[in-house]
Amino acid sequence: MTTATSSRRGAVLRTTTSERGDRVLELEGRLDASSTARLWRDAMAAARAAGDRPLIVEAGAVDYCDGAGAALLAAIEEAAEQGGGRFELRGLREDLRELVALVAPSRQEVAPPPPPPSFIVRLGRSGIQTGRDLHRLVSFTGEAVIALASVIRHPRRLRMRDTVAIAERAGLGAMPIVVGVGFLLGLILAFQGAIPMKRFAAEIFVADLLGLSMLRELGPLMAAILLTARSGSAFAAEIGTMKVNEEIDALTTMGLEPVRFLVVPRVLAAMAVVPALATATSLSGLLGGLLVYRSLGFPTVTFINRIVDMVEPFDVIGGLLKAMVFGILVAGVGCLRGIETGHGAQAVGLSTTSAVVSGIVAIAVADGLFAAMFYVLGI
Repeated sequence: MTTATSSRRGAVLRTTTSERGDRVLELEGRLDASSTARLWRDAMAAARAAGDRPLIVEAGAVDYCDGAGAALLAAIEEAAEQGGGRFELRGLREDLRELVALVAPSRQEVAPPPPPPSFIVRLGRSGIQTGRDLHRLVSFTGEAVIALASVIRHPRRLRMRDTVAIAERAGLGAMPIVVGVGFLLGLILAFQGAIPMKRFAAEIFVADLLGLSMLRELGPLMAAILLTARSGSAFAAEIGTMKVNEEIDALTTMGLEPVRFLVVPRVLAAMAVVPALATATSLSGLLGGLLVYRSLGFPTVTFINRIVDMVEPFDVIGGLLKAMVFGILVAGVGCLRGIETGHGAQAVGLSTTSAVVSGIVAIAVADGLFAAMFYVLGI
């Protein structure tokens, strides 16, 4: 039998080789952070030296063991198993065994990742998610229509102060950027239209092109898109933050309908401001086109007369009607994405992004339906 002793302050480590060839490590004393650090190298060397032979740790004389000591015992066991030998811990108190088990690395086998779903499974999940989205959209639309009808029947239920404040933020706040974008749009459109018309000496018809396109199509469309990026995302972020903070649940608990309390004021405000923003976009676009028109050598009165002769009253009315519908879509989609917000700050960001993307898509679809309807009606 061979014996080697390593003694440090507060703990003693003896290394013994039994007659059967088993490697025996005897520990006694206090296995605290200080003594464990001094014994660690000798203990690990003895554990590795056991190789594929059985390694027995006699710990009956250990009267104290903290997390560091438990980590030492767990490391000895791991080194023995890596060497291919059998490990056995003897004599350690039951409470200290539980501590060692807590710090020991998990030996559970990690399950391989599941295979990626097939195309059919992904298609089915997409179909289910689309159905859920449609269900939420129809449900939200129904709730919003009922709330709007209730406000029309009982105007006092409308939170007029909040509606005016939202209209002010969405309308007056967006006016500078709407006017600037409309002016540049009219300027660019006039320049681009003058290039092909110049080949036929028809630059005078630039005013016709500009008046019809701005008042009937581009003015409402650009105003709605800008409102989506500016106010639709704000609606989604505001309501989404309320959802994360459980304020919407609090409204429901207090007997207040979230749709009537939060959605209706924003929808009515958007309906009111988008036609005004579309008018501002169209007029600023015409002003930008006028500068190009004058640079082509035509007077201002000719520009005005061409627009008056080309643009009919229904073109202006149709543009304002589209702007009103676009406003409903922008506010409705923004509020819907806000109500659908999940939990956490990331969910608010996702809802904001989804509100902008969904709002622009809804505007494009609605504009296409308006174009087809006007063509069928011949107007």
